[in-house]
Amino acid sequence: MKIIDVRATGLRGATPEGGWQEELTQDDVVHTLVTVHAEDGLIGIGSVFTSENLVRGALEVLRPLIIGSNALEPERTSERLHRTTFWMGRGGSITHAISGIDTALWDILGKVTGQPVGRLLGGRYRERVRPYASLLMDQPEPLRAHLLQLRNAGWTAFKIGWGPFGRTDERLDERIVAAAREAIGPDAMLMVDAGGSDSAWTQGYKWALRTAHMLRDYDVAWFEEPLPPDALDDYTHLRRLAPVAISGGEVLTRRQSFHPWIEAGALDIVQPDVTKVGGTSELRRIGWAAHDHGVKLIPHGWNTAVGLATDLQLASALPDTDLVEYVTGSPYIDDITARPWQLDDDGMLAIPDEPGLGIDLDPGKLAQYTDAAHLLGAA
Repeated sequence: MKIIDVRATGLRGATPEGGWQEELTQDDVVHTLVTVHAEDGLIGIGSVFTSENLVRGALEVLRPLIIGSNALEPERTSERLHRTTFWMGRGGSITHAISGIDTALWDILGKVTGQPVGRLLGGRYRERVRPYASLLMDQPEPLRAHLLQLRNAGWTAFKIGWGPFGRTDERLDERIVAAAREAIGPDAMLMVDAGGSDSAWTQGYKWALRTAHMLRDYDVAWFEEPLPPDALDDYTHLRRLAPVAISGGEVLTRRQSFHPWIEAGALDIVQPDVTKVGGTSELRRIGWAAHDHGVKLIPHGWNTAVGLATDLQLASALPDTDLVEYVTGSPYIDDITARPWQLDDDGMLAIPDEPGLGIDLDPGKLAQYTDAAHLLGAA
């Protein structure tokens, strides 16, 4: 079964705030959907966490390399794409685009074999997984109200991030965390994301260590990106001394970038993003490398319903991945699939067991945010 086309369209009109210094508008495109079209009308879907223009530019390079290739060999095909484009630099837009292609090929393989992607990756360790509600920090009172609303809707795990944290003063930082813990109660999971990859981030090692001790008092499960994303030595020291788990890695691409961090013992939790790290194939390899070193993989998931579906399949196939990120309030997650996501009574998400990624995009809903006809139409 041959690949006959690859397409990409960006999502616009409802882009959520990122909390970044260079804040997003609703029409900014940072999420791009990719479809791989195979013979017999089969279509696989993937998601890329970067702009439509960059993905389309990358596809100009990648398309001649994959048209006519076997659509049922995702890992071999993706590795060939990585190696063939080495001269453009390993990582960046080319790798991001390969991420979407790779996941789309796994989706096709699942549809052809009648199996969910997680089973094709080696087997399903779990049939459901706990999503954590991921939301931006705010001043204590509005944050408390937002968290109460989510808790009442059935969420049992929460991550608060970015906003004023680490950017105003340490007293406000503690008031924010205290308000969050009060709102969700003593039994819910709470995680804190400093957003150290932000262009305006100025805090360093000593701030991170002090803050980690403060977070321990509020039973915070992990402290995410407390340092700039290239500060490997500082992360290594922090992880050894911090009383809470340290996580990071969302900006890294390809498995080779993660190996030094895993081997140095810099992180308790690695957080590759399947929509830019190189796709499902790369994330699985990172997951097993982390597992072999006693490090947990919890995927970074600030993306789309397609990215979430991919994370769910990976969570089924990796023994330690018992949480997935869920950006609350984003139409790109909640409003583009034929069947909406639904928490069960325990605050868990069922991992789809239908073939491929296990989701269907709704063309009518999707058309509100992108050119659905181009993305899903006949090749």
